[in-house]
Amino acid sequence: MTISEKKIYPRTNDTHTVYLKNVITDPNIDVGDYTMYNDFVYDPRDFQKNNVLYHYPINSDRLIIGKFCSIACGAKFIFTSANHTLSSLSTYPFPLFFEEWELDKKNVTDSWDNKGDIVIGNDVWIGYEAVVMQGVTIGDGAIIGTRAIVTKDIPPYTIVGGVPAKPIRKRFSDEVISQLLSIKWWEWSNEKIKKNISAIQNGNIHELQ
Repeated sequence: MTISEKKIYPRTNDTHTVYLKNVITDPNIDVGDYTMYNDFVYDPRDFQKNNVLYHYPINSDRLIIGKFCSIACGAKFIFTSANHTLSSLSTYPFPLFFEEWELDKKNVTDSWDNKGDIVIGNDVWIGYEAVVMQGVTIGDGAIIGTRAIVTKDIPPYTIVGGVPAKPIRKRFSDEVISQLLSIKWWEWSNEKIKKNISAIQNGNIHELQ
C-alpha cells in the first residue's frame, strides 16, 4: 500500500496539511504512508528544517515515523547534537570548536552524548508543540499531549502529557491493545482499510473484518 509520490496535499485547497513522506529529502528521515503533518504557522513542506532539530549527518541517527501518524503544528524532534555531554567536567562543547582549541577535528562528536534514533510507531498522534527527545521510542497507537516533552519511551496505546511526559491512561484494555498490535491494521491493503473504516471509527475491534 503506497501513496502517489506526487501527492503532497491530502485535501483539496488545504496547503497547511501534507503527506509528510512526500516532502522529506533527508535520507536519515523515514516516514510511512499516509502520515500527515499540519502547520498553520509555517509551510508544512519545511518540516525537516523547522521541526527536526540538531539532526546532523555526522551522528547518523535517524528519525523513523510509522504509517497513519498525525503530527500537529509545531511538534519538534530534538536530536543528539543538542545534548551536551554530562561526562565532562564542563558542559561547554570544546571539541565542537576544535580550531579555537587546537583539537582533533575527528573528535567533534565528543561534544555530546549520543542517545540514538527517535522511533515513532504507527497510528501515533503527536499534539501541538509537543517535543520528542533523542533516543525515544513511541509505541503504536500512542497519543502525545499538547506541549508535552517526551524524554522516555512510551508504551503502545498510551496517552501521555506534561513536562516531562507521564502516562495518563491507556486507550484500551490490555486485551484489545494486544489484539490491535497483532492485527496491525495499518499494514492492510487500501481496499481492506476502506471496508473497515466504519468499524475502526466505532472503536469496536470485534467489528473488524
